[in-house]
Amino acid sequence: MTNQPTGPLSGVRVIDITTIILGPYATQLLGDLGADIIKIEAPGAGDPIRHAGPKRNEGMGGIFLNVNRNKRSMVLDLKQDGAKEALRRLVPTADVFFHNMRPNAIERLGFNYPSVSELRPDIIYCGAYGYSEKGPYASKPAYDDLIQGASGLAVLGADADGAPRYTPTILVDKLVGLVASQAILAALFHRSETGEGQEVEVPMFETMAAFMLAEHIYGRAFEPPIGGSGYARVTSPHRKPARAKDGYICILPYTEGQWMSFFEISDRQHLSEDSRFQDYASRNKNIDALYEMMGEAIAEKTIAEWADLCDKTHIPWAPVNTLDDLFDDEHLKAINFFRRVTHPSEGETVLPEPPVQFGATPASIHRNAPRYGEHGAEVLEELGYTESKITALKESGALLVP
Repeated sequence: MTNQPTGPLSGVRVIDITTIILGPYATQLLGDLGADIIKIEAPGAGDPIRHAGPKRNEGMGGIFLNVNRNKRSMVLDLKQDGAKEALRRLVPTADVFFHNMRPNAIERLGFNYPSVSELRPDIIYCGAYGYSEKGPYASKPAYDDLIQGASGLAVLGADADGAPRYTPTILVDKLVGLVASQAILAALFHRSETGEGQEVEVPMFETMAAFMLAEHIYGRAFEPPIGGSGYARVTSPHRKPARAKDGYICILPYTEGQWMSFFEISDRQHLSEDSRFQDYASRNKNIDALYEMMGEAIAEKTIAEWADLCDKTHIPWAPVNTLDDLFDDEHLKAINFFRRVTHPSEGETVLPEPPVQFGATPASIHRNAPRYGEHGAEVLEELGYTESKITALKESGALLVP
């Protein structure tokens, strides 16, 4: 582990005052791209995600090791003047200030946008909130589960009996984190062109509403509406991995030719003349019947038989993997997707490599996930703090180190 980034954001510094997944995932992506991420944690247990899941040592769980790689940790008690002063001295060295506290909470600490931009006028100041500050929900708390419900996602994922169900991944946190990283990059580009910093708001509810309605806006895209919301093809109860004789498989004919080929290899050639399935529009209108037929046909052959037939007729297909299957996937093995990393306190670990490939400035895992407060003294030394001043901050409790 070199601690030397090679990505396109090398030289960019991000102050990261976020917890759990949304913010840490966003800054993990920026860190993979080479940014210097300084993670500011609170005294006590630090980021709660440190304590989630299997771990060898307290505060170093598997999730934390992944989403907090390529970061440095600094524990500051921002209720103390000494800690506030340290953060104020850090701000002018940073390009981005990113937090997921409620606006009134960050304002009470003295680090809202006006205060931070006084210290560095061209700073990119990003706040990830539950809801836009412009609306009546502004002060409401928000978490992944709540926004899955509020955005319509839980209803789309309903059980067979119609009961809403949360998607079994923290989709909102990860998606909004991805959008936050995109927004920060756009603001950095604007600054590189104009010299102008700005405040950026990334609200979870509105981000997910826009995301869900990308295709599901459907007939509500018109005024007056010419149909309801919900893209019929993807909301069909028959749209799911199909059961073959010996397990499940994903098969998706998409073009005209692929559908005609599927009718042939499934011994249903007569359907090629069926007016319900003649073109994209008619298939979409009759999608439930089409997918139901597919399910019945796929049940007649084994996975291997279908894989062979689909390969020969150029019909897209994929296996139905478990999460554990990914670690043995031949393609991921061939590209060395999983990297074995020796962590100084946690021993051997396995992390997914950054998936995006850059020809000139490769993203990388160049720094292990930090121990709680591991780099506090190091960062202060970079700011010009003397050893005696750092010792005084430790003794006051403003700065915590391992």
